[in-house]
Amino acid sequence: MRPRSPGLLLLLLCGLRAEIQEEEVRAMVGSDVWLSCIYPKGNSFDLNDLYVYWQISVPGKRNTNSVVTYYLSGNSSAGHGDNHYKGRARLSLDGMKQGNFSLHLHNVTPQDEQKFNCLVFRKSLELEKILEVTVTLNVAANYSMPVVSGPSQDEEFIFTCTSTDGYPRPNVYWINKTDNSLLDDTLQNSTVSLNARGLYNVVSVLRVGRSPTVDVGCCIENVLLHQNLTSGQTETFTGTKDSITEDPMDDTQDAVNPPVLSVLAVLVVAVAMAVATGWLCRSRCPSRSYAGAQAARPELELTGQFARREGDPWRNCRSTGSGELGAPLSLCPPFRTGATR
Repeated sequence: MRPRSPGLLLLLLCGLRAEIQEEEVRAMVGSDVWLSCIYPKGNSFDLNDLYVYWQISVPGKRNTNSVVTYYLSGNSSAGHGDNHYKGRARLSLDGMKQGNFSLHLHNVTPQDEQKFNCLVFRKSLELEKILEVTVTLNVAANYSMPVVSGPSQDEEFIFTCTSTDGYPRPNVYWINKTDNSLLDDTLQNSTVSLNARGLYNVVSVLRVGRSPTVDVGCCIENVLLHQNLTSGQTETFTGTKDSITEDPMDDTQDAVNPPVLSVLAVLVVAVAMAVATGWLCRSRCPSRSYAGAQAARPELELTGQFARREGDPWRNCRSTGSGELGAPLSLCPPFRTGATR
């Protein structure tokens, strides 16, 4: 007669020993993972000849195990012993026929960080244990990029660093970004708490004395993922005990740039108005002749062969009136050089 309870049957079979294999697997929260349990000799199996169990230890209860999922000889499908794994833990019937008793775990959670034991028995061998594998599942989740705020206006600089939704519990460091040295742990107070998803949130407070320049960063270390996350921007503050300014170079630029832009805007408007006024004047004002400059122009004194002499026809020439385009009219004969014809 076969026991109806898988837990009771497992208890009866635990006295039978086989060589234990051990493996270690890492999985990210929310992912799927295969926990390997493969018969090494490559045999094929009849499902009616198998009893397969996957179990975990019950937290806080020594030598007490909880069945995750199981397959009993004669069943058409696997069953589940722990409601936490119902619908998430699965065995492959086709795989078991080939000696692959691996467990497929869907949607990994932080609570799945356990040691899983795979036990396989054969009915035809008087329930001899033919395979036992222990798989340690390590669960990880990436922390959010740490964000630093502060400092507060107090007798000392107070900075606050926050990072959320990571796993496992992190290490928190504050660094001096000037030389990348670690700040003394006594200057910080870190609080690490579990949220509703079973992940860790971090809040760390750093207190440092006032100094002319403070350049600090917050670092969150995830040991399992070999990952260090440092606050993205440099927290640089300068000032004295009575006044603090953040990033003074940026403040100077903010104070100077608006006036410069205003002056440039006024100059552009003035030039545009001047150009428009000149164009309107040219298009609307009447054109006038101008002859004054010609009449007032002094005569040039000629010397040498071109000097005026008594009796020269052009000695008494003069200009009278004005001609086309305001040019003076000359009553003098034309001046020629060279031989006359």
